[in-house]
Amino acid sequence: MQPDNLLNTKAYNQIVKEHADGLFRFAYSMCKNRDDAQDVVQDAFSKLWERKDQVNQEKVKSYLFTTAHHKVIDLYRKGKRYSDVEDAGVRLTTNQPAHDLKEVLHEALDTLPKIQKAVILLRDYEGYNYEEIAEMTELSLSQVKVYIFRGRQKLKNYIGRLDLVL
Repeated sequence: MQPDNLLNTKAYNQIVKEHADGLFRFAYSMCKNRDDAQDVVQDAFSKLWERKDQVNQEKVKSYLFTTAHHKVIDLYRKGKRYSDVEDAGVRLTTNQPAHDLKEVLHEALDTLPKIQKAVILLRDYEGYNYEEIAEMTELSLSQVKVYIFRGRQKLKNYIGRLDLVL
């Protein structure tokens, strides 16, 4: 018999129902590619199932987002979907300006370094606290706070400059 805090099939299926959408939003926000985001989510859930006897059910959300974060980083390291701040700047000057707030926010997020983007998405989009983000990203608590602060400052500056253009 399994301890209550470990996963069984029924609990796993419930976890998929509860977290698949949020995990996909996070992965898609990082990848900007639907297929890659779906692969990241599938890999995260596959890894969870493979380790179902080792993962505490109370920590499963953190485990999934940590796994997804690492999978996205792996994609960038392989050079599959890499774009840096300069590329984002070129894209903005060649495209029509976005008047939709959601588009502007996504463009602003794309100008951030990947780690700043990840911690801001985890904090502001997914609602994790600083300690949970530190655990997921394997950063110190002070690093998480600094990345979030600096990322928000960059977003504020980017959106402020964009107001002059619009």
